[in-house]
Amino acid sequence: MKKLSVRDLDIANKKVLVRVDFNVPLDQTLKITDDTRIRAAIPTIQYILENGGIPVLMSHLGRPKGERVDSMSLRPVASHLEHLISRKVKFVRDCVGPEVERTAADLKKGELLLLENLRFYPEERSNSPGFAENLARLADLYVNDAFGTAHRAHASVAAIAAFFEKRAAGFLMEKEIEYLVGALENPSSPFITILGGAKISDKIGVIQNLLKKVDKILIGGGMAFTFLRSQELEIGESLVEDDKLELAKEIIESAAEKKVELLLPTDCQVASEWSPDAQFKAVAVSDIPEGWRGMDIGPETIEKFTEALNGAETIVWNGPMGVFEFPHFEEGTRRLAVSVALSAEKGATTIIGGGDTVAAVRKAGVADKMSHISTGGGASLELLEGKELPGIEALSEV
Repeated sequence: MKKLSVRDLDIANKKVLVRVDFNVPLDQTLKITDDTRIRAAIPTIQYILENGGIPVLMSHLGRPKGERVDSMSLRPVASHLEHLISRKVKFVRDCVGPEVERTAADLKKGELLLLENLRFYPEERSNSPGFAENLARLADLYVNDAFGTAHRAHASVAAIAAFFEKRAAGFLMEKEIEYLVGALENPSSPFITILGGAKISDKIGVIQNLLKKVDKILIGGGMAFTFLRSQELEIGESLVEDDKLELAKEIIESAAEKKVELLLPTDCQVASEWSPDAQFKAVAVSDIPEGWRGMDIGPETIEKFTEALNGAETIVWNGPMGVFEFPHFEEGTRRLAVSVALSAEKGATTIIGGGDTVAAVRKAGVADKMSHISTGGGASLELLEGKELPGIEALSEV
């Protein structure tokens, strides 16, 4: 999948409309508590500035539902970005209209502008061509560096393509496409995927798509108990999706037919209740006591899963192995994170997707060892399902 890059544009003395993902968490004082997404966009912003372009940045923040909500203004982001790049960031209290157009028109080389929250307008989410055209008036060129919204057919992502001859990927978008699409289209083998999280229903499409491509699938987290229950095991109060039991059974059978090794937990850490302070112990998955619930993979499973990663050339991981937010139930996710990082050090391509998984590898202190950490949970999941993403489809082919 070869898409036009910001490197391919002649940006000198041109205004460049850049879709970024500045949807960052704010506390009650409107202070940014995690600026990862802002930092991720800086290489593209700096490249445009250093090559004589004038960035006009646009983003959404939160879910204001098409209305102006002061607590979801991007003004704090403008201030924070100023601090990160040591350069004045102009901010305008709207994203379309005469005042915005005047401000954009007056921008000089070396300056940059951040527009107000796109989602203050319902037209953004309805993919309005008229709204997209109003945004397009602000610049000469278009760059999308917001992989986190690439799965949304919104005006600043999809409809806007009609108003620019060339639509280029920023460096972050380029890297996401390179790793995620590359892993699916041309993975080095053995290709292993690790899936966790609470529900099998969140990962059905991913499993069905990856079964055609991978050598092994390791399944942990809450979703594992639906698979175990489908094998007639008693699982106590563990999470189970009763309406997905047949599907789980079919997936196990399909893996066997395709000669894909599907590994399920053989033991787990169980708790007497859903609480960080609950009684807990490790038991075989066939011996979960009545009234207790699975909270993490157990020591035997940890060894089995880490051993399964030996020799891997490509690893895609989405979803934690347990309730890693509770200290007693973080061991499975932590140990797996360390093992995936060791695989990366041995030359494997390791791709981490999904907010909880990203948080887990950061908590384990191994995030910097991974080949790629995706910034888009929903977008990465849809790519792994084999879906076409509107934000990627809208980019120009090389």
